[in-house]
Amino acid sequence: MWLLLAFLSAALLGFYDVFKKQSLKDNAVIPVLFLNTLFSSLIFLPFIVWSVWKPETLENSIFYVPVAGWEVHRYVVLKSVIVLSSWVLGYFGMKNLPITIVGPINATRPVMVLVGALVVFGERLNLYQWIGVLMAVFSFFMLSRSGKKEGIDFKHNKWIYYVVMAAVLGAISGLYDKYLMASADQGGIGLDRMIVQSWYNIYQLFMMGGVLMLLWWPKRGSTTPFHWHWCIVLISIFLSAADFVYFYALSLDGAMISIVSMVRRGSVLVSFIFGAMVFREKNLKSKAVDLALVLIGMIFLYLGSR
Repeated sequence: MWLLLAFLSAALLGFYDVFKKQSLKDNAVIPVLFLNTLFSSLIFLPFIVWSVWKPETLENSIFYVPVAGWEVHRYVVLKSVIVLSSWVLGYFGMKNLPITIVGPINATRPVMVLVGALVVFGERLNLYQWIGVLMAVFSFFMLSRSGKKEGIDFKHNKWIYYVVMAAVLGAISGLYDKYLMASADQGGIGLDRMIVQSWYNIYQLFMMGGVLMLLWWPKRGSTTPFHWHWCIVLISIFLSAADFVYFYALSLDGAMISIVSMVRRGSVLVSFIFGAMVFREKNLKSKAVDLALVLIGMIFLYLGSR
């Protein structure tokens, strides 16, 4: 069940990336990201309010949000900072790079999660996992060669560094999710998934509100102007659905964060197809080879994590 949910989350994430790319086209990044946090918060706010007002109606459902104190919320605030930092870097990178470049870079996150598990949790990689890691690293260098054909120098392009840092922070967030969701006997703290997902959106809204008013609003006349696009709403809908399915999958018995993380990166297939068909991006043949290497590497990671 949790594996099927991981595949569903991957498909939803793929469409999330597509709508994000479309929304950021010739648009200001900060307002788009703020609206994303706003709409995502509005999706979960009714569950928070209803759980407090009439807890008996949701208490036994998957939408119930338990009441918790600061000892719990402090962990959620930290998650909000990590995720929002990743989003800010990722949004700027997505705006300024082809989605067929960004997608495969993001697809290397499971490798970072495994390396993080190696360092933080003391896990050891087996032969299959090492093959997967090496293939992902090799595919990254191959992708840099494809990028040069479009004038994108991986060593000197700051947007590449933005996307890479966003991927690193995303991997850190994945490891942190494992810590938050795992039970105490598995080295975690066993937080309720709805507390995490609903409240981290709320905290991000206030953080982005501050960034919007202090950094973007005073300089809005001298930067890229903001314009409304219907895809902005779809960003929040598909992201919230993808995360809801993801957190629910992690809450099920036997769910493995390493495999779930790998499967979710399959979202790159959706974004790559749309990059070819909708955005008409270039050098697709060479990028397809790079993407194939990433996916083969993910298969080895899956085999090594069974």
